[in-house]
Amino acid sequence: MSVVEGVRVDAGAGKGAGKEAGKGLGPGTPVRLDGRLKLVLVVLLVAQFMLAVDFSILNVALPVIGEGLGFSLPDLQWIATSFALCAAGFTLLFGRVADLFGRRRLFLVGLAVLAASSLAGGLANSPQALLVARVLQGLATAAVTPAGLSLLTTSFPEGPLRQKALGLNGALMSAGFTTGAVLGGVLTDLLSWRWAFLVNVPVALAVLLIAPAVIKESRPTTRPKLDLPGAAAVTAGLLALIYGLTQAGDHGWGSGPALGWLAAGAALLVVFYAVESKASSPLVPVSVLKRRTVAWGNIAGLIAFLTETSLVFLMTLHLQDVLDFSALTAGLSFGVLGVGTVIGGALAARVIAATGTRTTLLAGGAVQAAATLSLVGLGETSGTLWLLLLATFVGGIGNMLVIVGFMVTATTGLPDHEQGMATGLATMTQQIGITMGTPVMSAIAASHTDVHGGITTALVVNTAIVLLGTLTTGLFLPGRAARQRV
Repeated sequence: MSVVEGVRVDAGAGKGAGKEAGKGLGPGTPVRLDGRLKLVLVVLLVAQFMLAVDFSILNVALPVIGEGLGFSLPDLQWIATSFALCAAGFTLLFGRVADLFGRRRLFLVGLAVLAASSLAGGLANSPQALLVARVLQGLATAAVTPAGLSLLTTSFPEGPLRQKALGLNGALMSAGFTTGAVLGGVLTDLLSWRWAFLVNVPVALAVLLIAPAVIKESRPTTRPKLDLPGAAAVTAGLLALIYGLTQAGDHGWGSGPALGWLAAGAALLVVFYAVESKASSPLVPVSVLKRRTVAWGNIAGLIAFLTETSLVFLMTLHLQDVLDFSALTAGLSFGVLGVGTVIGGALAARVIAATGTRTTLLAGGAVQAAATLSLVGLGETSGTLWLLLLATFVGGIGNMLVIVGFMVTATTGLPDHEQGMATGLATMTQQIGITMGTPVMSAIAASHTDVHGGITTALVVNTAIVLLGTLTTGLFLPGRAARQRV
């Protein structure tokens, strides 16, 4: 063992492992959380948690919002779709903008827009006003999430500190999805759906007041030209892809609109790759896309978010449509999943330090797959509710090991001036997975006339997708990884 600035690094973890482990651990590099770094971490984590809550807080409230503002039933899905389109479609562009013009600046501007749009959504008195607020919320999320993540990765050096920070970030983001479902039900039942928007305002303002004093600006010394053709191609491609996914969820995977938009999205992403291969200052260098850690790390992350968020949807169906639980009771039942994700996030950094990211991804995938498959044993009475609670708790731990492993893998080995781009890719992966999962599992579940049978089939498919992600990680992700202990 050698000691580098207070961090113990295992020698012989593979050629190049020590180099990877020690990256960022030069003289003067912090290796323990001091007071300022703790405050930086808290500010960034609070912002990311708030954004994660936003993804799910309106799910329970949608029918009530529709009645209150006069949305027609077909138009109700646009409350979620307008947010998802912007949050996923613009995240890669804003991740690069953060690299070029300042991560802290974009982070603060995005938070200000989020506070204003949340206030507008809470005060909206027409469908049009609410949808404008949701579009602005989505754009703010697309700006704040990659900017916040890149501030996190550049504030903490590669190694134990960054792994701990990403572990806490992953745990709180995943817990935020669960908290959003619970909080949305509580606020809607006890107060009003408007509080699902208004709750963001004081949190965003508090972060805006504290962040400028504790977070340093982070941007490259030289500012390259922004790749506008690449930005246009990838943004249009992602918008078409996400819209196609929502159309598939509404009309089926064989419908003309779904297939047309999905094909257009795929074609535009091919155009994006061609543009990037020739651009002098590409939005995402092709050399980065060809890195196995970036490519296969993001695939692992896509599958992790797709399967776990859609599992929450399937279990919501089971609790409400099979067991006849209320929306609030169903939301509270996912509290154990939230606890599992927090535990998984806390464990992830230690597991990575002891075994490496590849082994962590494999172990997490195996645990998640086993837990998901066990849910096939759910019955049509509340007698097997214990199985749902236990399996979602264990599966949450496994899923969080994969999510943190994906974030560490996809952002490791890149210089600071590319961290916004790398975290933009990771954020895009996350948001596409969240958006894609529910339409996929909804279509599978709806293919059966029996609700319970449809859920069971979807659970088997969900398990198979998790196993596929674990298999590709084992086959294609580089096996060498640094093993670090604080």
